[in-house]
Amino acid sequence: MDTERSFKVLPETEKFLCKRLLDEKQPISELFRVLFSLRNLHGVAPRNALIQDAEAIPALQAVLNDLSLHPIVRHEAAEALGAIGLERNAPLLKKSLVSDPAQEVRETCELALSRIDGLKNTSVTETSPFLSVDPAACSSVEELREVLLNEDKGMYERFAALFALRNLGRDEAVSAIVESLGADSALLRHEVAYVLGQLQNKKASDALSQVLRDVNEHPMVRHEAAEALGSIADEESIALLEEFAKDPEPIVSQSCEVALSMLEFENSGKSLEYLFMETPQASC
Repeated sequence: MDTERSFKVLPETEKFLCKRLLDEKQPISELFRVLFSLRNLHGVAPRNALIQDAEAIPALQAVLNDLSLHPIVRHEAAEALGAIGLERNAPLLKKSLVSDPAQEVRETCELALSRIDGLKNTSVTETSPFLSVDPAACSSVEELREVLLNEDKGMYERFAALFALRNLGRDEAVSAIVESLGADSALLRHEVAYVLGQLQNKKASDALSQVLRDVNEHPMVRHEAAEALGSIADEESIALLEEFAKDPEPIVSQSCEVALSMLEFENSGKSLEYLFMETPQASC
């Protein structure tokens, strides 16, 4: 959690948010608004509601070990364990690296272990211009493109090339990123879609639209494509999100719903993360 952006609210607001997050009757868009609001709060109750930072490790480990959960959930747990960056997370990640039945989870464990190992071997952490925790590499666009598209390279190396191209942000870098949507790895393709959403480059709209329309694509990739189209937010992207908000795959339909909800609040001049920072009014 970014503690510099965290703050306190009235107890009744905090209680309302914690309770609302656990209310399964709420639409997914509402739950995301609550989630982002809770992320900015101090205190034990919000932390327990979200299960975050180092104190979240036992909960994240339980999620990673629970094979009954969707791979996209276990992927996020592994990613979070890597982002927390503590050496004590390594044994479980190593176990899942060799035993998890889902390729995308195994690849995430590989990345998480590389991050933990990297933190041990360096005292300097580069700050991403996108304020995210990710690997990066310094090289030319063509060299980075070759690494990103090389199926024989390790996942960490390819991710480093992806984020380096994102940080460059030039048209030729964006073109290389779009090209990598054809990678064999669903994990890499989903991260590519995420990066294109960060860049908010309309040149990526057509490629992302094709990903969202492809019912044979992995749901985690289509999910990220939907969120990326929400970030680009041109007329075609919005129309496509409205169409696929009815997709039979819940991960996809809910992602479209959340993306449209975010756009609604941004267009109204409101901040999604601070929507609930005032005390909610009791309903009559």
